[in-house]
Amino acid sequence: MTRTLASMLFFASALSITGPATALAEGFKLMSQDIAPAQFMTKKQEFNGFGCDGKNLSPQLSWKNPPKGTVSLAITAYDPDAPTGSGWWHWQLVNIPKDVTFLNSGAGAPNANLSPKGSRILKNDYGQMGFGGACPPEGHGVHRYQFTIHALSQKLEIPEGASSALVGYLINANTIASSTLEALYKRD
Repeated sequence: MTRTLASMLFFASALSITGPATALAEGFKLMSQDIAPAQFMTKKQEFNGFGCDGKNLSPQLSWKNPPKGTVSLAITAYDPDAPTGSGWWHWQLVNIPKDVTFLNSGAGAPNANLSPKGSRILKNDYGQMGFGGACPPEGHGVHRYQFTIHALSQKLEIPEGASSALVGYLINANTIASSTLEALYKRD
């Protein structure tokens, strides 16, 4: 076989391998009617406490095209800019049934009964169950809030009292695909 033919076959085979994987990565997508990529969230998504006086409502979220092999889903909201050395977990909701495709605004409130049946709401880094809105320190500048949908290869067995870091580890260890929507917030 000539070098040119071998190069063409290699190139064609590389395209067939990367084509579907790229399409899969682009197909699983997180969207929201309440927040937008690289845009500032409103007081609706601000925490109520720690010096903040927002409504503490988790945003409406929807997603499409979870990959084949998805057994359950998880939602996380994370602030990598929190001045803690390890970021700040605002929300972790696991074991969302694989056929669920949206969460209404406020679904992160544990007493609202808006989270999907069978899912499990966990403690945030405020030490409270459910969604804990944005509350960066005043004058600390713009913080990024990463809302991520994770397609999981299994339902998660989370021990009682598990730390947010352990939950994050278990989610990441079982994620087969994910999609992130990064919104912003600051307090002057």
